[in-house]
Parts: sequence; structure tokens; C-alpha cells
Amino acid sequence: MRQNPGRVFVVALILSCAISFPRISPAQDEPQLVPKAVDYKKLLPILPEPPESWKADPAEGSTDDLGETAITSVHRDYVKGEGDNAPTTSISILDSVANPEYVESTTASWNSNTSNDEGYTKAVNLNGMPGFETFEKDGKHGTFWLMVAKRYFLQIETTGQEANELQEWLKRIDLTKLAAVK
Repeated sequence: MRQNPGRVFVVALILSCAISFPRISPAQDEPQLVPKAVDYKKLLPILPEPPESWKADPAEGSTDDLGETAITSVHRDYVKGEGDNAPTTSISILDSVANPEYVESTTASWNSNTSNDEGYTKAVNLNGMPGFETFEKDGKHGTFWLMVAKRYFLQIETTGQEANELQEWLKRIDLTKLAAVK
């Protein structure tokens, strides 16, 4: 399959997480203040199977040790049909390890709403979970971000699909199951 821009997002988010995490050195008998990242194998089952008439790459993920912290991410690409103009979807999940500063700085920009002839951006709140959605009419490119359980960043990115497909893809993901992963 083609290289999907969603993978670029995951790498950028991982790098920004690594920079944003405070370097905590607890005393020997003190508990660690930052929770441990979950193993990526626990998040892989959250990535949905492809819908009928779609194909998907195998889900992939990693838990990367960055010294004093670890970052976990999983990703899966989907495509319908063949060729450069075939509709695609990319789904990624990043464990932010419940770092409040990182979560706050990332979600702070999710409060704007704009709409024009070229597309829209809008803040989303899904059962108390903050999110953000964008759609560009040119190329039918949409992106949906959602913060699940104040820990997991879920990103859905579509190309060659209508704006409502972002919500259809979101329905395929068990958010309750994701929130329960520890």
C-alpha cells in the first residue's frame, strides 16, 4: 500500500511526547509519578478489521523505551480498491501515559471552529472526551482526533471519502474497550 500521512502524524506525536514528558527521578522508595506505557500488543486489538470491500495492512505497533519513559503507538492502514485515487483510511492510537502537561498542551488547540468553501475545523466532545475534526474538500481529506480516558490519542485520517465517513470509522472502534486498557 501507499505511504499514508497518518504514519507521519504518529511519528511526530511520538517525538513531541518524548520532548514533553518531564524527566522524573523518584527517590528509591517513592512511587513513580508517571504511569508506565501499556504494551502495544494490548492496543492492537482495538484497531478494527476492514469493512466489507476494503483491505487492510496488518496492524503494527511498538513500545519504545526513551530512557526515563516509554511511548506506545499502534497503527493500521486501510484501502478500498486500487490506484492512486483509491479511498484510504489510517487509524493510529498513541498512549500519552496520562501526562497531564502533554495532554493539556495538545488538546488546547482543539477549541476552534471554522467553516468555509474549502472545508471546516471543529471542536468535538464525545461523552466528555475532547476531540477535533477537520475536513478539506479538495482531495476529500479528513482527520479526527479524540482523547480517550485522558490518556490515549486516537487519530482517524481519511482520503477520497466524504466528511461523514470520519464518524463511520469512529463507530468501528470500541472506545470503551480502549478506555479500559491498562
